[in-house]
Amino acid sequence: MTETVLTALRDIADESVLFHSGLWGGPSGYRWASAEGTASGHVPQWEADAIALLVRRGLVRIEKAAGAQDDRVRLTTRGAGMLDYALAA
Repeated sequence: MTETVLTALRDIADESVLFHSGLWGGPSGYRWASAEGTASGHVPQWEADAIALLVRRGLVRIEKAAGAQDDRVRLTTRGAGMLDYALAA
């Protein structure tokens, strides 16, 4: 596992990442989550690419939010196990 992927997994485990679908305005993409759970800036492209890879591999999932809120990005059980394994090594 690369350091970039590990960083992305850690940020998602910390509930620091949201997904903006673009449906309610602005371009779609990953955003940082503030302490209040609202978007507070764009995730850098290198980490967004790592998150997209993690989604494709089933290690994280995007949970749809109701209304005009950004979606939460969360670890799957498999992703949590991968993170635990990487941190224990």
